Amino acid sequence: MTEQPQQSRQPQQSPGLQQSRQSQGLQQSRQPQSFQQPQQPHDVRISGGRVVSTFTGEEFAADVLLRGDTISGVLPPGAPGAAREHVDATGLLIVPGFVDAHMHIESSFLTPQTFAALTLARGTTTVLADPHEIVNVAGARAMRWMIEAGRGTPQTQLWGVPSCVPALEGLEHAGASLSADDIAEMLRWPGVVALGEVMDYRAVVADDPRMRGIVAAAREQGVILDGHCPNLSGAELSAYMATGVDSDHTKNRTEVVLEKARMGMLMMLQEKCLLPETVEALLALEQLPPLCLVTDDLAADHILGAGHLDHIARVAVRAGLPATAALRALTWTPAQRLRLYDRGVVAPGKRADLVLLRGELADFDPAAVFAGGREVARDGAATYEAEPRAGSGAEVRTGSGTEVRTGGAEARTGSGAEVRTGSAAGAGSSPDVLDAGPLADTLTVEPQTPDGFRWRVDLPDGTHRFRAMRVNSRDTYTEAAEVELPVRAGEVEWEGRATLVRVRNRYGRSGAVFAPLLGRTLAPGAVATTYAHDSHNLLTIGTSRAAMAAAAAAVVEDGGGVAVVRGEEVAARLPLPVGGVMSPDSAAEVARRSRVVRDALTGWGWDHLNPFMSVSTLTLAVSPSLKITDLSLVDVVRREPSGAIATE
Repeated sequence: MTEQPQQSRQPQQSPGLQQSRQSQGLQQSRQPQSFQQPQQPHDVRISGGRVVSTFTGEEFAADVLLRGDTISGVLPPGAPGAAREHVDATGLLIVPGFVDAHMHIESSFLTPQTFAALTLARGTTTVLADPHEIVNVAGARAMRWMIEAGRGTPQTQLWGVPSCVPALEGLEHAGASLSADDIAEMLRWPGVVALGEVMDYRAVVADDPRMRGIVAAAREQGVILDGHCPNLSGAELSAYMATGVDSDHTKNRTEVVLEKARMGMLMMLQEKCLLPETVEALLALEQLPPLCLVTDDLAADHILGAGHLDHIARVAVRAGLPATAALRALTWTPAQRLRLYDRGVVAPGKRADLVLLRGELADFDPAAVFAGGREVARDGAATYEAEPRAGSGAEVRTGSGTEVRTGGAEARTGSGAEVRTGSAAGAGSSPDVLDAGPLADTLTVEPQTPDGFRWRVDLPDGTHRFRAMRVNSRDTYTEAAEVELPVRAGEVEWEGRATLVRVRNRYGRSGAVFAPLLGRTLAPGAVATTYAHDSHNLLTIGTSRAAMAAAAAAVVEDGGGVAVVRGEEVAARLPLPVGGVMSPDSAAEVARRSRVVRDALTGWGWDHLNPFMSVSTLTLAVSPSLKITDLSLVDVVRREPSGAIATE
């Protein structure tokens, strides 16, 4: 989940792409007369470039021909083959479109249409999106909204049904709860191809009846089973994999990465997993196992400034992975994982999802992107118009056979689900902005005042030892610690002595849990957010009651989001009125606000590679080792509540 801020990569125009560009598309011109043929001309001829084979790792000069949404030929340069349009790719590499096999659109803070436009420009033509953030907020109707919201984009957006709503049943309250029967129905929706990451791996290993039923429902329908099991090993790993879950994208010790790969578990490497020692150990094996590069959680400002899958590929290369292996992990392997056998290689008969790269392959620098045979982006910007947005009257039903579309051209997956994958519109304007629609006004909490941040306990006057959460600057691991604080008249006197965390249920239930937080040296101030994995209750961290109240009040006023207070004044805020986790604004505006919030967090003293994820995962009750929910502190390993009072 870690995002490491990078210097902004400013789009550059390739000399080859500048030479004969007309008003629409990339250097589109009539094919020279010598190439004209009387029968069935191709739609597009891309010439002058070098194709990179994801099968052999070779680069070779070739002209790539497109007809409709399909690659109709890969021919020696200058070979006969008339085409209506010509693209001069001189000096560029031609590679397949990038495929993200594990990610969450909500983590960008963008709606699906806006996300598509931003990431298509970075070469990501296909994603498997697990919407477990918004589904924890609003259940099945939220997933319907997500599918419909992405319907008019050229990006192939496939979907996984969240397996953990809530993430840890009985130890937190989300805005929804999905049973095995609910999930079984949703797995039949068009466009759905997977069971989302099975995060409650402890319940799976313990053969918990609820998780057993959910996994069984997915296996019965033959969909992909996505995993999440950090550092699970030995007999427990065998028990987890025996259920049919066969991938993992979490951070593991290097020896566990090798163990999982050896067992046939598909390793999906996000940025925080791409350590030089891990890559070195993988390359030292007799055979490099199949790998996927994935983004998991990247915010809009990170994508706009550093990139999406293209950024992850550059990180992988810096960690020691050969560029050709990184390309395969971006294309062929994830396409096979998603049972999309029509993509992942530049070859005749395959889907015409293509990225034209500047410079060396290791730069992974997109100059132009084609999805379904049409240009959708060039020089870092989308070149298509969005189709009708969510809420415009397009019909989405569940369990009734009504198709949910995510584009135009038809594709099928090995699970039998039919999806629509690529309707490119004309160049020029950016996609329409969605409104929050039925996912607005999802916060039901009392007015946020300093009195709500009084930590009341049933203890006698005196000094007591309290259980605390300790954070670090590298990842989202939290450990249990202890701190002594005075109690007077039934109230913990924490101000001036500790940083406090409070989680308040946002769905109309009672419940507020407090804990001290260690591991940060913070100036006076606070942060509040409803983007708090995975139940997305109102999380507030601060050094004073007044600062915490100011931050929480700003978030509630915005209908959800993130707010940072310095002193007692709001210094930065990111409104997320779509379910409290997404914004209907443009990518540029969301990125701007995200950067301001990130900078405010860092300036406050929240030192971390990814401040957003570090804050928002304090409530992720399936991630080691001590977390906090609206019901209690949670011992994640034991899957049980942990009291606020430290035992002697």
